[in-house]
Amino acid sequence: MSGGAALPDGFETARLALRLIAEADAGPIFEGYARDAEVARFLVWRPHRSRADTDAYIARCLAKRPDEARTYVLAGREDGAVRGAFDLRRDDANRMGFGYVLARRWWGRGLMPEALAAVADWALAQPGVFRISALCDVENRASARVMEKAGLAREGLLRRRILCPNLADEPRDCFLYARVR
Repeated sequence: MSGGAALPDGFETARLALRLIAEADAGPIFEGYARDAEVARFLVWRPHRSRADTDAYIARCLAKRPDEARTYVLAGREDGAVRGAFDLRRDDANRMGFGYVLARRWWGRGLMPEALAAVADWALAQPGVFRISALCDVENRASARVMEKAGLAREGLLRRRILCPNLADEPRDCFLYARVR
């Protein structure tokens, strides 16, 4: 799908700088969260076994068309340290989707709701964009709470919709969250 103008190069919040992912982020991503099984538990990818897995992930992120999707690292504004990642994509001309991951060290500090709220505010201020949404496994209460804190509403239950390879070999139920204007 060709979306139009490029998605932004970054976002800033009170505590975070969301900047485009770069090859140089491989070490901090691998060491910080990508190899952590607990972080990857509800995600659609398995923990990275080596830096090569992380390098391949970054290469896939960089290959995306900037008018369709972008991946950002969440870096501390004070220290520049990588805390996680955020993927933003155009689902079609009127809808955007997203996904995120945060290193366990940074859980419970309100960083992801802060990042998501900033991205959602930007997305819904774009002409023609009326919806931003994401899915989360029904057992992923922390992610559901992140989306609720960022102003998204649970719209429904989708049966056997997402495959979380770290939990099961078959699709699992998930909740759909969205914010609209």
